[in-house]
Amino acid sequence: MSLADATTAKHDTPLSEPPSAIAARLAARFAETAAARDLAGGTPKAERDQLRASGLLTLSIPIEYGGLGASWAETLSVVRQLARADSSVGHVFAFHHLQLASVRLFGSPAQWEPWLRDTARHGWFWGNALNPLDKRTVATRVPGGRALSGRKSFCSGALDSDMLLASAVEDSADGKLIIAALPTRRAGITLFEDWDNMGQRQTDSGSALFEHVAVAEDEILSHPGPLSSPYACLRPLLAQLIFVNIFLGIAEGALAEARHYTRNETRLWAASPAAHVTEDPYVLAHYGDFWVALESTRKLADHAIAVFDAAWNEGLALTEAGRGEVALAVATAKVAATRGGLDITSRIFEVTGARSTTAALRLDRFWRNLRVHTLHDPLDFKVRELGDWALNNRYPPPSFYS
Repeated sequence: MSLADATTAKHDTPLSEPPSAIAARLAARFAETAAARDLAGGTPKAERDQLRASGLLTLSIPIEYGGLGASWAETLSVVRQLARADSSVGHVFAFHHLQLASVRLFGSPAQWEPWLRDTARHGWFWGNALNPLDKRTVATRVPGGRALSGRKSFCSGALDSDMLLASAVEDSADGKLIIAALPTRRAGITLFEDWDNMGQRQTDSGSALFEHVAVAEDEILSHPGPLSSPYACLRPLLAQLIFVNIFLGIAEGALAEARHYTRNETRLWAASPAAHVTEDPYVLAHYGDFWVALESTRKLADHAIAVFDAAWNEGLALTEAGRGEVALAVATAKVAATRGGLDITSRIFEVTGARSTTAALRLDRFWRNLRVHTLHDPLDFKVRELGDWALNNRYPPPSFYS
């Protein structure tokens, strides 16, 4: 069944148009206020509610559980559309689908099937408090499950969420990683509005406090568990692939705004031999560079998505080599998206001119958003992993970041 067919199949509230059309309309609406909301920071509550009402929160949920049954290619296309307009909203939307994938990869069907059905039925928005590097949250064994206590940083999309994926280290000699799916409003969970970074300012990537939060055994994703198979190891690769599409969307959005400004506002430099700025040889050379960077990144990103989708569809039959091929494709696309995107978002001012730096336009938000998000994990380590493959034929080793 195609995604178009799925929009009218097995839904209490079927979509009236294709998801891509809904995403395009939302993106246009979000773009109108993106600069003002970048200045304000905080929670994009109105935009999140529009996503809830749109039906797009069910995009990656299989049809049999009330969702739209989209492939990852289709889901990530929507992520890229939203990121062109507002990368913060694209971020929280993408992380919602990342959490839904995580419970499917790490948990048992008895756990995730009801969660997916309830997400589709009630319009739940999932947030993130899964940060394996932050080990300040401890899970203590108690009758019937665990009690979580401690702090957690970089909790993207946690504010205004309905469900939360949280990680902790077990209070034991081995300090085993525990990941659980919890209602955000459970007693003992406090989310802080303390995210005030220079970019991605409406991702609500602040901190959380867990104070003796009760976690039942059937809320812990232990069967099969985190990174328990090549298939389960697709979770971090999906996260990296989400970054690729957000980075690419940011660069595409920056170029679109720069192009409009150049064609309508930029003044021809006095020494230029051209009759109009759109014919200036140096301006054209910059746009040629931008096109090469974007077009090559798009090809790499689309290839990585296709390889990922194929691996996802293999399920538990996926081999270590199959996962390794996905890791190579995703890492290559991420390096290209990072380098090309940072170059484009900083160089657009070469083709827009001094007047484009006015604070009201906030054209710098594209660079700021990309610069903040690309620091999630060091690019140098991605390049090293690719070098190890090129020289030694060794796949990137599975971890929460590759």
